[in-house]
Order: sequence, then structure tokens, then C-alpha cells
Amino acid sequence: MLNIHNLHVAINDTPILKGLTLAINAGEVHAIMGPNGAGKSTLSYALAGRDGYDVTEGSVTYNGHNLLAMKPHERATTGIFLGFQYPVEIPGVSNVNFLRTAMNAMRKRRGEAELSGGEFLKLVKTKSAALGMDYEMLKRPVNVGFSGGEKKRNEMVQMAMINPTLAILDETDSGLDIDALRVVAQGINALRAPDKAILLITHYQRLLDYVVPDYIHVLADGRIVKTGDKSLAHELERDGYAGIAA
Repeated sequence: MLNIHNLHVAINDTPILKGLTLAINAGEVHAIMGPNGAGKSTLSYALAGRDGYDVTEGSVTYNGHNLLAMKPHERATTGIFLGFQYPVEIPGVSNVNFLRTAMNAMRKRRGEAELSGGEFLKLVKTKSAALGMDYEMLKRPVNVGFSGGEKKRNEMVQMAMINPTLAILDETDSGLDIDALRVVAQGINALRAPDKAILLITHYQRLLDYVVPDYIHVLADGRIVKTGDKSLAHELERDGYAGIAA
């Protein structure tokens, strides 16, 4: 599904990723861990097409297509979802309108008819209830006045509604208490399917107790330096990155 080969990314001419290679197949969950400054968030933003993250070498294909040739909105409508470490606030735009616009853009890309107002409301109420999100909150502007946990819960509702084929989640567990962490994990696990893939970027092993990955990769100094199964997370929790990243 996603094939990254020898990816080099620079920010303001400073190299951050320095030859990263990674393949993610449909049905798989991959976790990226690593020390601060290793390039984890840079990887997520480069895949999403954020401005200022300049690919200087390498290739990325997504379902056989050149991902790097696509504009950010094209990547999104093709089925890529980016979950932010710090979800942004959008004053003046309600969650409901935001979600309906995003969903219908995805459906148009797939050649499907737009959802009617009634169909959309039924679906959003079902998805938000499953994730413990009060529908009344979805009438408010996107993330405005939300706590950190509410923002992450809202992001899981967005992901459930959009139903992407590839979810890239950048430290989505950051700052969550145990209850919010379980809700986020529930949202991630609900997306798991044979035709979908998930890339989790995290600092901590605790999320991986709830979302068990197929592979864990350690990213250090812009490259993947070690790959293992779920036991690698416990090794990192116990010993840290010093020996691996050296």
C-alpha cells in the first residue's frame, strides 16, 4: 500500500530525514518510535504534503501512485488521514459542516453520491456516540474550547467518519489520561481492516498496550535503525534509545 524508499526531507535546508525506507502493506499496523528530533513528525508531515517539508531525494508510492506528485488535498481525498499531535482549532466552522464537507469530497473522489442531510446526521450521531462524544459538541466550531482529550476524541470521530485507507497518527496519545487513551485506542482499532493500514507515531509504550502493532520501527537521526514486533516497545521502555540509536 505505502512504499517509502530512501526518503530525504529537509526543513529550511536542514536535513531531517536521511534515507528512510519503509513498506506498509494493507491490513498492517506499524508503530514508529524514537527520541526527540529523530524525524517522526517530519515523516508524517512529508507524507501529508505539508508546506516547508522539502523532499530532496527518494520516492513514495501509495497504492502504486506517486504520492509526492499529489497535492495535499489530493492525498486526503485518495484516502490518507493525518492525525495531529496538537489538533488545530478552526473558529467559525462547525464540526458538523467540516465533517460533511470532508466526507462528501471523499465520496465525490470515489464516484459516489453525496450523503443527504438525514443520512449524514444518522451516521455522525452513531459514530460520535460509539466514541463517547456528545453530539452537541459537534455543533461547536472545530476544537474551539475543547480540552486536549476532547480534541483527540473529536479527531477519532473525524477518522471514523472519513474512513481512510491509510491513517497516519502523529503522537495521538500525547497528553491523554487513561480514559481518553482508551477511547483513542478504540477509535484506532475500529479502523483496522484487511484493506486498510495504520502508521502510529508515538513516544510511549502505553498506547501499544491497547493498539498492538504488527511492527515497531525505531527512528533515529532520520533513519529507521531497528525493526521488531510488539516486544520491542517493552525493550525501549526498559532500556531507552541510547543503545539502539548510537
